[in-house]
Amino acid sequence: MTATPILGLRTVVYRVPDLDRAKAWYSSVLGIAPYFDEPFYVGFNVGGYELGLDPDPADGAAGPGGSAAYWGVADAAAAYARLLELGGREHRAVQEVGEGIKVATVLDPFGNLFGIIENPHFQLPTR
Repeated sequence: MTATPILGLRTVVYRVPDLDRAKAWYSSVLGIAPYFDEPFYVGFNVGGYELGLDPDPADGAAGPGGSAAYWGVADAAAAYARLLELGGREHRAVQEVGEGIKVATVLDPFGNLFGIIENPHFQLPTR
């Protein structure tokens, strides 16, 4: 058996009951329009990674599912405050988890966990 390396976060899909409202909210949060916009799926390219919005309840319901994707930010406190201003609900406030790394989570308007991470040690791969 050949091992397949894990290459890193590529896509996170959130289930949303109202695709138009979700698209508007995430466009505001991310500061970009989706690159893929269909009635069955909306996709955003965020720094080379994808955030997908899926309105089909067949794959699961919106809301906390026991895991969260963390999106990199330069300033966790400022990003957390902005998410709350845009309609996110408090879940876990910003906390330092060691070595200068700060994390927080909010619930988006549809009950999904949206995590942020400020990690001064993370380096994007060079080409």
